[in-house]
Amino acid sequence: MSDKHFVDIKVAQKGIYEGFNTLIAVTPKLLLGAFLLWAILDQVNAANTLDSLNKWTTTTFGGWYVWVTAFYVVVCLLLALWPTTGRVILGKPGEKPEFSRFSWFSMMFGAGIGVGMLTYSTAEPIFHFAANPDTIMGATTGLDADNVRNAYKWAFLHYGLTPWACYGIVGMSMGYFAYNRGMPLTIRTPLQPLLGSKITSGRVGDFIDIVAIIATIIGVSVTIGYGVSQFTSGFYNITGFEWLLNDQDKPTLYARLGALIIVIAASTWSAITGVEKGIKWLSNLNMGLSIFLLLFFAIFGATAVAFKAYFFGIWDYITALPSMSLTVWENDGTEIGKGLADWQAGWTIFYWAWWIAFAPFVGLFLARVSRGRSIREYVLGAMIVSSLMCFTWFALAGGTAIDLELRGIADGSIVNANISAQLFETINLMLSPELAVAMSVVIVILLLTYLVTSADSAILIINTIASAGDQSQKHPFHIVVWGCIYAAVIGILLIVGGMDALRSAMLIGALPFSIVMALMGLGMIKSIVIDKKR
Repeated sequence: MSDKHFVDIKVAQKGIYEGFNTLIAVTPKLLLGAFLLWAILDQVNAANTLDSLNKWTTTTFGGWYVWVTAFYVVVCLLLALWPTTGRVILGKPGEKPEFSRFSWFSMMFGAGIGVGMLTYSTAEPIFHFAANPDTIMGATTGLDADNVRNAYKWAFLHYGLTPWACYGIVGMSMGYFAYNRGMPLTIRTPLQPLLGSKITSGRVGDFIDIVAIIATIIGVSVTIGYGVSQFTSGFYNITGFEWLLNDQDKPTLYARLGALIIVIAASTWSAITGVEKGIKWLSNLNMGLSIFLLLFFAIFGATAVAFKAYFFGIWDYITALPSMSLTVWENDGTEIGKGLADWQAGWTIFYWAWWIAFAPFVGLFLARVSRGRSIREYVLGAMIVSSLMCFTWFALAGGTAIDLELRGIADGSIVNANISAQLFETINLMLSPELAVAMSVVIVILLLTYLVTSADSAILIINTIASAGDQSQKHPFHIVVWGCIYAAVIGILLIVGGMDALRSAMLIGALPFSIVMALMGLGMIKSIVIDKKR
């Protein structure tokens, strides 16, 4: 079953865009260029407009985000657990994986969520320890010992099965159609069973790939935006340079822009070297440093608190998962109703949009590195093991921070710190000043490698989508162009409205791709059923 009989994506035969679909490669650049021009020339109006659209999207489509992500989880788990589908290999019969399990998992985790662990492994449990739906409803008390288990239940929700299902459903469907059916490794391909070859090969397919590229750019931009803020906080913790922070102890704009230039430059270089060299090497380094950091917290942190948080948290998370995954809170005019709706919009719905916006890039990257693995092994590694790794981070780093607050050692210094500084504040309370600086250096190096891994993988994936799934399309010129576009998107939105502008753009941009992902799941199920009947 050749891809020529199913999805035919035209590419240029000469010129600077040789090997690329010109419409897909150029249109996102023009749209983003027009958007950024408007944002920089009319900053106040742009910030207000993004904020208004953000609120409208959350109010109107918040329920859609909640329910569609639950659908992704169900599809992935069913395909893995069903005996006949779980044994299906993403590739030819008998084909062996290209990467070792360690490198495979390191690349998946680093590209999918690595930066988030450094920013949120402390911040997420601490924020929910202070306030979560259970405290809003009066069932527990914020910053009290009786709220620890509930804090972890909600933290695990945002970094457990659901985000990895967003990545998993995209990667699994693209891998199946590319390696098992011989179609292009691109976003539109899994929709062929539902839309037909003619529609998928035409302008509708082009539109789908364009939407995926824009979602990827915005999703990765939010991640890098948070990452450079924490990079700046870490650099301040090491050097003490006052110009890195403003009067509110938040990273200054100039400091974040400087960190952004460093990250994008390193990412562009790594992307030019390709998956087999730069990205694989960086991912292995990421995992090694992550294990070192986790061992540090396991030995010197609040191990007993972490142990309880991990196992009780997993139990509470699993038992409450159906309710947490399907409940949509609306502002009913009461104080509790407004509090629940605001919390869900600021946390859960924002997260679901973030993972969806990240899914085109991470999903295609997972498909790229998962050839030769069965669907069951894919879901086990990409969803189950990755979730447990996130839970380990939350239990060890977050548990130590919570213990320091409960014992009065922190005295609110972690809870009240800026989100980018909470991990470093925890380190400062655990160690002497000299050792805290040394550990901060390790964290900053790990943060930089995670940021570079995410950005360079995204650049390569965008080129793959724009070149009709051709993984060999490196073209250093185009890699540099996309690196500059990333820097412009992040930098201008930080100038216009800080992280709020990036969050708003991401929440809006993820919406159309959430529909594409739902169709991917349906197309995957339909195709496996048809292939099994054959």
